[in-house]
This record gives sequence, structure tokens and C-alpha cells, in this order.
Amino acid sequence: AWTGNQPEKLASFYTEDAFYSDSNVPQGLKGKSQILAYFRKLLAKNPDWVWTQEEALPLEDGFVNKWKAQIPVEGKIIECRGVCLVHFKDNLICRNQVYFDPTPLVRSAKK
Repeated sequence: AWTGNQPEKLASFYTEDAFYSDSNVPQGLKGKSQILAYFRKLLAKNPDWVWTQEEALPLEDGFVNKWKAQIPVEGKIIECRGVCLVHFKDNLICRNQVYFDPTPLVRSAKK
């Protein structure tokens, strides 16, 4: 659901009281309404990126997701890899912490 501009679909995988963080919001967002507002802005700015899961490592209540993103920036495709910690409650995501090195994206934006 990260691929394409479908924030409502993406947010539908989260609990009402979910926590989400990434490098843009390191302090995190609490609750589906805050997360959905953020996803709307983020996905609108990046409608053509493509996310691919590379591996899932199980946790007691979720998994570590190893992923690859292909992000169009200024006519080029920047490839970025990262991980996120995904925890579930009642078959929905209750906590999602995303970690990646944004250096390739920052370097490309400065050109």
C-alpha cells in the first residue's frame, strides 16, 4: 500500500491508537488521524515511488521489514533501503518505526 497514492488504504492497516515514526517525524505520530494526515501529504509528494519488501524477520508481535524503495527524483530513480519495526494488535499495525539513510535523497536534492 506504500506504492501509489492511496493514503486511506495505507492508513486502514493501522489501529486507531497506532504510533508511527520515520526520519521526517522522529518524535512520532499518535493515532490514525495524525498518521492519515501525514500519509496524505507524504504520498501526494511521492506518487510514483515503488516499495518492495525484501525480507521479513519475525518478532513476537510483528516483524522487522527489510525494504527497498525506488524514488523518482529530478528525472532519476534513487534507490533507498531501510528497515521498519512493525507491531500488531488485533491484526492491525499498532506501532511502525521506519529507519533508513536519507543521504542519497538529500544529495540528489542539492544538485
